[in-house]
Amino acid sequence: MIKVDGRVRRDPRFPLGTMDVVTIDRTNENFRMLLDTKGRFLPHRIDSKEAGFKLCKVIRKRIGKAKVPHIVTHDGRTIRYPHPDVQINDSVKFDFSKGEIAGIVKFQNNAIVMITGGNNIGRVGHLQSMEKHPGSYEIAHVRDASGHSFATRLGNVMVIGDSKEAVISLPKGEGIRLSLIEERNARLGNEDEEEDDEEDDN
Repeated sequence: MIKVDGRVRRDPRFPLGTMDVVTIDRTNENFRMLLDTKGRFLPHRIDSKEAGFKLCKVIRKRIGKAKVPHIVTHDGRTIRYPHPDVQINDSVKFDFSKGEIAGIVKFQNNAIVMITGGNNIGRVGHLQSMEKHPGSYEIAHVRDASGHSFATRLGNVMVIGDSKEAVISLPKGEGIRLSLIEERNARLGNEDEEEDDEEDDN
């Protein structure tokens, strides 16, 4: 009954990771596994069109045996003969039905990125700049939609769209981390609205 990345999986303990697509044919539901700003996995409901692909971060690019060029992605896929434009840290749009790359999302300034590890896990923003530190970790500076800037290691950054819009749909909150006070106010605001609705009904 369950498909993961377009393939039927019978193992109830089959592991899921970031960007994996879970399809339940019987109920006609599709979910993409994303991260919320507290670092928890979040099954985000998507339509059937968006369930036909996933984004994979390129972590390695090299020429293998018999001079065959290939790339390795964050979810362990090895894709042979990629387009020459594909570079490390780019994201590729992998089409499940064809089993090939359907598009490239370039790692460049002002691209929309999602943080997949570290203290800023789950946050979404625009890439501002890069700091190179030979022999140490490279640092990426990111600014989110609410104007807050933060920095994280390059390995934690995954590109999900160009400067205008993300290739995938984002869950509620759109990767903006709220402070404890903002979270409390938002929750209280919702409760107040619900109380008002109840009073109106009465």
